[in-house]
Amino acid sequence: MTNEAQRKANPEQLKRQLEFQIRLNTLIQRIQEGESFSDVMPEIEADLLSLLNGERITVYQRSRTNPELVSKYKSGDEFKEIRVSLSTSSISGYVGLSQKPLRLNDVYEADELAKIHANLRFDKSYDLKSGFRSQAMLVVPIKSKDVLFGVMQVLNRRGGGAFTDIELSNATKLGLLLGNQFRYELGGTRDPYEFLVQMGKVTQQQIDDFKARAPKEGTTVSYLLLTEGNLSAAEIGASLERYYQVPYMGYNPEIEIPQNLLKGINEAYLKKERWVPIQGDLDEVVVLIDDPTDDRRIMEIQRVLRARNYIFKVALPEDIRQYLGETLQSPEANVDINELVDRLHEEGVETVTDDEVDSVDENEATVIQLVNQLIRESFNARASDIHIEPGKGKQASAVRIRVDGQCQRSLTIPASHIRAVVSRIKIIAGMDISDRRRPQDGKAVVKIKGKPVELRVATIPTVNGESVVMRILASSKPLPLAQLNFSERNLRETEKLVEHPHGIFLVVGPTGSGKTTTLHAILSHINTPERKIWTAEDPVEISQPGLQQVQMNPKAGVTFATALRAFLRADPDVIMIGEMRDKETAEAGVEASLTGHLVFSTLHTNSAAETVTRLLDLGIDPVSFSDAFLGVMAQRLVRTLCDKCKKPYTPDEEELTLMRRYYGEEHFAELKVDPAKLSLQKAVGCPECNNTGYRGRTGIHELLVSSHAMKDLIYHKATAEEIQKLAKEEGMRTLMQDGIAKMLKGQTDLAQIRKVAAT
Repeated sequence: MTNEAQRKANPEQLKRQLEFQIRLNTLIQRIQEGESFSDVMPEIEADLLSLLNGERITVYQRSRTNPELVSKYKSGDEFKEIRVSLSTSSISGYVGLSQKPLRLNDVYEADELAKIHANLRFDKSYDLKSGFRSQAMLVVPIKSKDVLFGVMQVLNRRGGGAFTDIELSNATKLGLLLGNQFRYELGGTRDPYEFLVQMGKVTQQQIDDFKARAPKEGTTVSYLLLTEGNLSAAEIGASLERYYQVPYMGYNPEIEIPQNLLKGINEAYLKKERWVPIQGDLDEVVVLIDDPTDDRRIMEIQRVLRARNYIFKVALPEDIRQYLGETLQSPEANVDINELVDRLHEEGVETVTDDEVDSVDENEATVIQLVNQLIRESFNARASDIHIEPGKGKQASAVRIRVDGQCQRSLTIPASHIRAVVSRIKIIAGMDISDRRRPQDGKAVVKIKGKPVELRVATIPTVNGESVVMRILASSKPLPLAQLNFSERNLRETEKLVEHPHGIFLVVGPTGSGKTTTLHAILSHINTPERKIWTAEDPVEISQPGLQQVQMNPKAGVTFATALRAFLRADPDVIMIGEMRDKETAEAGVEASLTGHLVFSTLHTNSAAETVTRLLDLGIDPVSFSDAFLGVMAQRLVRTLCDKCKKPYTPDEEELTLMRRYYGEEHFAELKVDPAKLSLQKAVGCPECNNTGYRGRTGIHELLVSSHAMKDLIYHKATAEEIQKLAKEEGMRTLMQDGIAKMLKGQTDLAQIRKVAAT
């Protein structure tokens, strides 16, 4: 067509568009005057078809609770529904997922559908039931502010043939206007954080400020709302839910992602793209995404997962990162650890051979930054240990950190760089990087926020490569004895026992149960100028003025046994031996206590009573031990409820019965519990505790105190059961009983106690 012809045609075209707009405005006004769109639809259906030049029309609304589109229509006196899943297998479902309009010449042409998506099919069942022959189709998303509220489907152009560009444009305009109406009907908001402003949680000025700051500071608006706005993830999620019209799903530490969903997907890619498959299988998968309106990522997810059906839920970027093993923390460091891992992937090679792995320099900038940032972020997350675990062959290596006694995933390191990372750690720990066949130990001191932090590093060769464990030993001061959360009886008896001039007192429990903290609290309690105190430790974790502390060094011949003998020649009053690992050390400790010294030590046993029998089994003379023995304290560390979010609840009869059974019916009355008034605390979850419901740990203890009757049992080599029975008669309460007493104070819950104390 020439320019002259276009000029002549334009007035007619403009006239048609003006007529369309007038008719459209009239229809929208009628819709707005109705109670709801589904009520008005039967009255305006003919006008809609005339406006869009179609023979049949179906308007679907998006379900807020299920991944489907719902169309209500009147049949007789009642409304019926047509439901279509949001999936790539149906035409309307595909438009809902992609949020882009679609124009088809003939829905029966399988090749035409396959060019759009391999799964796309036309459901012929409606045609077969009605006798209607579907052919041309217009399908447009019903959206408002990029949020999907439904899908409109127009069938068969009047007069035949395919729908024109103008008709597609008109349908798209109607879809946007209907989107605004649906948003209004469903109480949707115009901004992801508008609901927070409406509820008075924050001001619009704060939201605007956070939106301006977030990209500059390399963080997210949600993170600023969590940390500076003092909002919970659930509160922010409720606002996102109102805007995006899909359910919010926050971080739940109990959920484990099915590994088959992550197969072949790089976790660094998921962190960067801010989505994660969380539940289900390839028949129907639940996907968390921080922006369900991002059609690019929605289509990318379909290409990556290739599932049949998708359930999309909105989540905070922080929720998604936690599901992928990260902890919620401030982006105060200049380097993002995920960017460093991404960089390693970019620098890596697809086929990993030994030569290519060895060619990666452990001193290259990315590797150094990654190791430094890993230590820094683990320390900030209050981790006690960092575990680097090699993967098999080309598989990435996993990094896990232990926080409050529990391991959690942190990140993955590409197979191409794992040796370089391990070598870098060995360099800072003063270890031999060329020796990969033998276990090695080392230590390093790094500065975090200006404070020295000591690392104890151990490498162990595995079939897949070297595994590394870094224990973080932040230099600390001893706690006062009164702050160890002892029961009234245990505190009173401990203070009496440690004032003895001589004897042996033991603190027992598994690795990481707080034995060193307890011993140093005791030493601090008796650390006066009148006493000379020697300690042999491996490692020296807590320093105290006034103590002569010796670090064990087996290579130089400094062991617990040799240190103990040396101490006896150094005029001691009090001796602390880090651990009684063998008969030689145990006998030397007993002898030292019998010659006028107060001896403290630790042992890896499960209970106080078992400690006595374990030492006797080592071959210690029962007569000497019974004379020297003052007492033994068994302890565990139990996770405590987060003070910021724990909530009271009334336990049911089943839980009360369980508490009675665990505490012992014969002693339960001493707790003075009134079932009618009893209120316990339960875990909830908030940003302060990374949505776990728990923050920090406290000790539970059982203290066995020596008596004449107890000495007699030891002398006669009594069993652990006999010793335990007498100890309980004399006032000892078990770990489980002490834990239940602390549960009644609102410090922890029964689930955590059962994890660490025998039932």
